[in-house]
Amino acid sequence: MLVFGKWNTQDVKCNDLGLAKYMGFQEKEIPHTFGVSKSTPTGKAKKSVVERLVNKLMRSGQGKKKLSGKYLRGRNGCGKKELMLKSVDEAFDYIYKVTKENPIQILVRAIENSAPREDTIRIKKGGVMHTQAVDVAPIKRLDEALKNISLAVFSKTYGTKIGISKALAEELIAAAKNDPKSYALKRKDEIERIAMGSR
Repeated sequence: MLVFGKWNTQDVKCNDLGLAKYMGFQEKEIPHTFGVSKSTPTGKAKKSVVERLVNKLMRSGQGKKKLSGKYLRGRNGCGKKELMLKSVDEAFDYIYKVTKENPIQILVRAIENSAPREDTIRIKKGGVMHTQAVDVAPIKRLDEALKNISLAVFSKTYGTKIGISKALAEELIAAAKNDPKSYALKRKDEIERIAMGSR
């Protein structure tokens, strides 16, 4: 079985050993598990990384407080999995047309490059609040990378005529090449810079 009937996942490699355990590469023609993975706490670790990307793109609302007010998410795609699956399929076709590489490998490389290794937490001691740098768990790194990639898509499509599929393809290609124009890489650098200042 090939993903979307086109893309083979057997040759896809994840060079980041921390993320490799949580990168699911299930070969299903339609990456959709109908919420089966929610029955166990670590079920999402076995879910296909393509389906996890689709699920992130379906979110709505304004996001975290840091990003609130900038744009509304979703582009009428909240809960419409069929629409998002079609958009991701079109984005993969566009990626292959531009790079001549397996788009799932490009997705994995983009996640590796945009997954933050450090973050900050707020600690309260004696009524005084301060921030402390902490290492990020691998599954959280994967979630953050996918979230930042989907936020990049929302920001590029908000108030413009650019479609979801083209915006997603351009963001994945930029993140895979470590292009500084990538929104996901900018967010990663910002998170790690703030964490470095809180050590």
